Amino acid sequence: MSDNVEYFVHPSSYVDAPATIGAGTQIWHFCHISAGATLGERCKLGQNVFVAAGVRIGNNVKIQNNVSIYAGVSLEDDVFCGPSMVFTNVKTPRSAFVRNTSDDYLTTVVRRGASIGANATIVCGITVGAHALIGAGAVVTKDVPDYAVMVGNPARRRGWACQCGVGLKQEAENFRCPACDRHYRQSSDHLLVLEK
Repeated sequence: MSDNVEYFVHPSSYVDAPATIGAGTQIWHFCHISAGATLGERCKLGQNVFVAAGVRIGNNVKIQNNVSIYAGVSLEDDVFCGPSMVFTNVKTPRSAFVRNTSDDYLTTVVRRGASIGANATIVCGITVGAHALIGAGAVVTKDVPDYAVMVGNPARRRGWACQCGVGLKQEAENFRCPACDRHYRQSSDHLLVLEK
């Protein structure tokens, strides 16, 4: 356990100074947090998570076992990263032509409340929209709209998910969440939240 009472770091993990870790965050077995990384409050990092220098992770982010958050990746508040999902950060990697400067890394942003399923791959340089739901094993190669449910390889939209994560049901021109009764309307290729 770390000496800092505001957050927990398992003794098998490494946090390189200076890194910023928010109150209530838990870093479990065999993790490595690089110098210059920023983790928000109440985050939970499972076993064998790597966070690169310069990465920014918001509040209440859950990162399951065996996930690496590479330079160029940004996770907003309330993001969920499932077990063994993958982020890339270089579009054209080559062993003989090392790409190790910040200019080589493409930016990937995962917006607030999005969930990424186990073993999914997020190709660099895209944005995963707020509250989107990426299915297990999906390979995401293009920007994802807010609330979209994406599955397959390459990932395609197969529906819409509520902010609470439940699939939306279409009712006439609108969509409704059967769990929390939020209402939405589709406008071209994105979803608008309707006031109750």
